[in-house]
Amino acid sequence: MGGEDEYRSVVFDESFVRAARLQEYSAQERMSDHAPAVRRRPPLRRGLSRQALILVLLIAVAFGTAIYMGVRHPYQNATIRQPVEPLRMTVIPLAPEGRVPGHADAEYLYEHSPAAQFRVGAEGIPLPASRRTAHFSDSQVVSALTTAKDYIVRSSLDPDVLAGDQVRAVRVLLDTDQLDQFDQSFAHPAADGRHAPTGWLVRFDPAEARLADGRIRVQGSLQAAETDSSTLEVTADHTFVYALRAAGAAASEVSLFTVRRELHFRFDRDDLRMHTAQLVVSYVQAGPLSCAEDSTNRLHPLLAGRTAKAGGPAGTDPYATGSATALCGSLATSAQPRV
Repeated sequence: MGGEDEYRSVVFDESFVRAARLQEYSAQERMSDHAPAVRRRPPLRRGLSRQALILVLLIAVAFGTAIYMGVRHPYQNATIRQPVEPLRMTVIPLAPEGRVPGHADAEYLYEHSPAAQFRVGAEGIPLPASRRTAHFSDSQVVSALTTAKDYIVRSSLDPDVLAGDQVRAVRVLLDTDQLDQFDQSFAHPAADGRHAPTGWLVRFDPAEARLADGRIRVQGSLQAAETDSSTLEVTADHTFVYALRAAGAAASEVSLFTVRRELHFRFDRDDLRMHTAQLVVSYVQAGPLSCAEDSTNRLHPLLAGRTAKAGGPAGTDPYATGSATALCGSLATSAQPRV
C-alpha cells in the first residue's frame, strides 16, 4: 500500500493515454507466440493548428482590404489614359488707328498707360487660393497651377524665348504626346490654327525689335477646376506689356507692345507626376501690329512713330479645307499710352 501512495498524485487522463506513442497489447494478443508486450502506435493525424488558421485568416482579410482600398481610393491612377488633344490656337493682330506713341523713358510710358498698376514679371502671375476637388488632393491642384504658371513665365517672360534664341525651356513642360505638334510648328510654321509658333509662345523678330526694359508688366488670373475623375483643367488669362525699341538703335524712342494670352491647360495624373501640361487652347491678341504682316512665326511690332501698313490680313479661301480663318482687329486708342 505504501507503493501505491507514492503514485496516487499522478493522474493519467484520457488525452494523455490517447497521445501515448506506445500501446500495451491486450491479454488475448499476448497469448500469441513471441508477441511483444507493447506496440508503437501510428502518429495521430492533426490538422492545422489554431494559430496557423488564425494567421491564414488575418492574411486573407488584409489582402481583401488592400484590394478594396485600391478599387475605392479616390486618388488612384487611371487605368486607361485619355488621348491628348492637339493644341488649337488663334493669333489675332491688333492694328493701331494712328501713329504708335513713343517716349525716351519706358517707365514714363508705363505710368501713362493702362498697365500703370500692373506688377512686374512673375509677380503678376500669383497662384490663387486652392483646395482639393472630389478626386484630386490639395497638392495635386497646386501642382497643376504651378506647372501652368511655369509655362506662362517661360513662354512669355524669358528673354531668350522672346528674342527667339531658344524654345527648349517651353518644350520640356509639354506632355510628350504634344511634342510632335510643337516641333512641327517650329520646323514648318503654318497659319492653320495648329502650327503657329506664336500660339505656343511669345517671340519677336530680333532683327526689328528688342526689349528696352526687362521689367515686363503683367496682370491676370489662374483658375483650376476638375473636369472629370481623371482630369484637372487650368484656365489662364493674362495681359503682358513689353517696352520695345528698334533693334540696333540705342537712342530710339520706346513704345509699348501688349499681348493678351488666354490659355487652357489640361492635366492627368501622369502630367501631375511629371510636371508637364497639355496645352489645348491658345487664344492670343497682340498689338500694335500690321494686319498685312504675317504673325504666324514671329511677331513684328509696330514701334514708336510708325503706322500700320495698308491692307488687311491674308485672304481666306473657304474652299481650302483644314485652313484657319485670317483674322485682324483694331487696337483701341485707350489701350495706348497717353504721351
